[in-house]
Amino acid sequence: MVKKERSQAKFQRVLKQKGYSAGIVPKGKVAHPVITMLSKFIRQLRKKHNLTQEYLASELGISRPTYVQIEQGGRELTISEARKLADIFGISFNDFLAGNAPEYKVIFEKKPREKSSGDLSAGRQGLQIRVTSKNLEKFKQVLLYVLGKVGSKPNVGETVLHKLLYFIDFDYYEKFEENLMGATYIKNHHGPTSVELKDIIVDMQKNGEIEAIKSQYFKYGQKKYLPLKRPALDKFSAREIEHIDEVLARLADKNAKEIENYSHDDIPWKAAEKGQLLSYESVFYRDEHYSVRNYDDEL
Repeated sequence: MVKKERSQAKFQRVLKQKGYSAGIVPKGKVAHPVITMLSKFIRQLRKKHNLTQEYLASELGISRPTYVQIEQGGRELTISEARKLADIFGISFNDFLAGNAPEYKVIFEKKPREKSSGDLSAGRQGLQIRVTSKNLEKFKQVLLYVLGKVGSKPNVGETVLHKLLYFIDFDYYEKFEENLMGATYIKNHHGPTSVELKDIIVDMQKNGEIEAIKSQYFKYGQKKYLPLKRPALDKFSAREIEHIDEVLARLADKNAKEIENYSHDDIPWKAAEKGQLLSYESVFYRDEHYSVRNYDDEL
């Protein structure tokens, strides 16, 4: 108990150093400008991540009215609440306090480039991820193939889809030391998350290739995607199709929480900082529970 009180006191000192006032804002009083800034930042991040106030209140272990006070600048955060929110939003604790959320901008290249998908560059708006037309097409075909195989399963919503694509990409890289899609993934509260997926889905919806539907899985709402066309199988090698089928057979029956927890123990996710990119090279440090390569055959 003493240790917890000391941690909270230290947190209050950090807030004061950054211009925050302590305690709940008295009724009728105007919140400190920096508290107002943080409240708006939390609200913006919640909407950006399509999260409800009820969900965040549940994650923080508080009531929804209490959470609403946080967004309105009427209640300050405890250190554990601040760290929890930073984790959920996939940013560092310091970035959270500073009101800074790193942005990833996906750029689809129409002309061929020498560099492949995942080419990164720093722009004024944050990190830019350039996807070549060749790799964009491969990503689309893999997505159509996966959705055609398992998209209609009641458990396969957006969260599960992100993890399936992650394991397809990273397992393939460990097995063959080359990229299948070569997509970019970041460390998110819910596990590895594809940076490109959102923009590619929007592009495919515009082209009439997939449709988005909202459904209910037990008591949870989820967003699902269903294919409107068949994948071009001539874009795959037999080895790629066999690999994708193996990953789907192993993981596609897991629900969102199960595959989220499973991904959290994989070395690429564990080794990365919150909100940062996952390294493909880290697959070679996996333990026996996650490694998909038989290294003994290579001795």
